[in-house]
Amino acid sequence: MVPRQVPRWSAWIFQATPAWRRTTCALGASVGQQRWPRFPWRMCRPLAFRGCCSTVPRVPGVMLTSERYPVQRLPFSVVSEEDLAAFERIIPGRVITDPEELEVANVDWLKSVRGCSKVLLRPRTTEEVSCILRHCHQRNLAVNPQGGNTGLVGGSVPVFDEIILSTALMNQVISFHDVSGILVCQAGCVLEQLNHYVQERGFIMPLDLGAKGSCHIGGNVATNAGGMRFLRYGSLRGTVLGLEVVLADGTVLDCLTSLRKDNTGYDLKQLFIGSEGTLGVITAVSILCPPRPNAVNVAFLGCPGFAEVLQVFSTCKGMLGEILSAFEFMDAECMQLVMQHLHLTRPVRESPFYILVETSGSSADHDAEKLDGFLEQALGSGLVTDGTVGTDQNKVQALWALRERITEALSHDGYVFKYDISLPVERFYDLVIELRARLGPCTKHVVGYGHLGDGNLHLNVTAEAFSAALLAALEPYVYTWTATQQGSSLLLGHLQQPQGTLRVTVSMWETWLAPGRQPDERSLNVTDGGCAGSWVLSPHRGQRPGGHAEVSSYTA
Repeated sequence: MVPRQVPRWSAWIFQATPAWRRTTCALGASVGQQRWPRFPWRMCRPLAFRGCCSTVPRVPGVMLTSERYPVQRLPFSVVSEEDLAAFERIIPGRVITDPEELEVANVDWLKSVRGCSKVLLRPRTTEEVSCILRHCHQRNLAVNPQGGNTGLVGGSVPVFDEIILSTALMNQVISFHDVSGILVCQAGCVLEQLNHYVQERGFIMPLDLGAKGSCHIGGNVATNAGGMRFLRYGSLRGTVLGLEVVLADGTVLDCLTSLRKDNTGYDLKQLFIGSEGTLGVITAVSILCPPRPNAVNVAFLGCPGFAEVLQVFSTCKGMLGEILSAFEFMDAECMQLVMQHLHLTRPVRESPFYILVETSGSSADHDAEKLDGFLEQALGSGLVTDGTVGTDQNKVQALWALRERITEALSHDGYVFKYDISLPVERFYDLVIELRARLGPCTKHVVGYGHLGDGNLHLNVTAEAFSAALLAALEPYVYTWTATQQGSSLLLGHLQQPQGTLRVTVSMWETWLAPGRQPDERSLNVTDGGCAGSWVLSPHRGQRPGGHAEVSSYTA
């Protein structure tokens, strides 16, 4: 029997102490042993300390995470033959120990970090996930949930020898309601396949990502992915109606409601949206899909400066209103990279900045009239120097490819340091300019692109190879600069670094993790962002590079 809890009171959930490491657009994170007040802490047998397994083949050019960063393995147990036999009883034929198959799962998409897991588990059902996690909890075995492994910051691969729990086989649609547009599916469903499924029924998924062909919906929810449709449909915190989650001890938390309005008690699903696998493994999702638009137009425009980009955005919102569905920007170096490495064609004259504007609505004539009026205004005022419009699907996809494939182009340019930050729009591009001046010839490119509609900047720095000196020049400078600009969030940096979780600012983290501070438990008062209260933090300088503190309790 799988223990299930349908929550009424949730104060106990805030007592969780996940042994976690942060990741940003990644599709999971390590789940270690956790404390839940209703379940006693248990230690099974003397803990083993062991590094990586030499039987996992080395991927050429990809260093082990444990070699690249000064991290130490936390005191988790080591997988034994008895553990493998137990897993085989739970999921017969889906316990992977072959080094060749493990090679792919141990390396991130950018091939920048590598773990050395010896076991990959592929459950198909929530019950199987529950049995696996219950066993790991009893044996004190570390687990790394993994979805599509499309994350760009190393969070979906192990740091050491954590068990990889893949959701790839949990790919079934459970139900879809043709009137409400509510989709219920397993967490391993690929985003693009879900989009095709609902499009055939007159709807679309409320999020769209460049990695849609591989990423899983469970990973999207676990990382609170935004994407290109955020401007129109908002965040997953609004469109996700319910979740089914397996906690670290195997308990199934059933919050899989399909109600748009549910005022019964605490909204526990919000704890797991953006939790990145640290509080539990998402196994099923209920999500609201908007109607499929009848008319879609894409305009690709060139701008003479970033000030003009901001003015175009303001004009867009005023003139396009309800049909505006995406507003993306990229700088000239991004365009140079997609042309150089992917051989894509620039559709407009060379400009310092480029904008992609998408409209979607129910009437082609109505949308075309509004778009024409906007373009006439933008061109006539000099805000835009050149532009092209795509209305047929092939041209729309070709224009979107210029924006969506920037990450791919960057991966061909060398080693990439990636930062995903949110800033006030008036300071959106300043950090790119400052880093170019700060780093000088140490880099190949410093580029900025992203979703201007929600203030999300993708800052990328490329170099010939990984450089500790370059990393030291970037961090913590990027974090402190963002904090001084009143950045609303520090989503993630290169691999794993301190971030403003629950609006804890960088300065707080630096004070907390100051040299010489002993790794004991102390309280940190947090009053920013409506999260007033006292959080008890447990600093760890072992498993998470950079030194992190994890929340162990909360008092309002």
